[in-house]
Amino acid sequence: MKIYFALFILFFGLGTASVFAAMSSPNFSIQSDDVSVAGSRSESSNFRAEDTLGELATGDSSSASYRLRSGYQSMQEVYLALSAPSDVTMTPTIPGVSGGSGNGSVFWTVTTDNLAGYSFYVRAGAAPALTKLGNPGVFFDDYTPGAAPDYAWQVDSTKAEFGFTPEGSDIVQKFRDNGSSCNTGTFDTPDACWYNFVASNPGELIAHSAGSNHPTGIATTVKVEAQSNSSHLQEAGTYQVTITVTALAN
Repeated sequence: MKIYFALFILFFGLGTASVFAAMSSPNFSIQSDDVSVAGSRSESSNFRAEDTLGELATGDSSSASYRLRSGYQSMQEVYLALSAPSDVTMTPTIPGVSGGSGNGSVFWTVTTDNLAGYSFYVRAGAAPALTKLGNPGVFFDDYTPGAAPDYAWQVDSTKAEFGFTPEGSDIVQKFRDNGSSCNTGTFDTPDACWYNFVASNPGELIAHSAGSNHPTGIATTVKVEAQSNSSHLQEAGTYQVTITVTALAN
């Protein structure tokens, strides 16, 4: 039996307004400022408006090294980028009778200049996630962890399951460990803290930051594993999963 893992990427970003601070101290931060002769804030139950008068030299300007949008509130724009990796094939092939496991990994780099950072989610296109190509009624069960992610990958002898673990400097507490348990401690032990994909929006939060990482960005790796044990006969064929990733500015 040959089991392949096809990864299709769909991603998008939604931004909130935030820029590098123009002025700050231990007690305050002003993200953007202007010099003008008048202006005010007005609002009612139906609208809210902020205006200014008397600005000079407003508009967009740029070079190979910078981009500037000058003028009152013009710089309220967030840069948010997400890399797009290729599809992944899990290896080795899993024998249908004797069973075995296949593995693969893929990483995404999120880059943002948002001072509040970003949040990164993954979700599967269906539940169960890993299904036979052309016959979604044949599938691997989603991985079944305990209350927290399983520190070590483990599948019952009579089952075939599919799950994942994230790795990277920005992974959330749920997937961190203390060397023996998950959702506790500060470690990011390789190949630890296994969980199942969800199919609901926006997905499972796996990485989060509270600050800018521009221009280098931060990569988060998702390792996947499928296992069919010797007491479970998995139908032969090609299996695939569609994974959607979402990066949001905080």
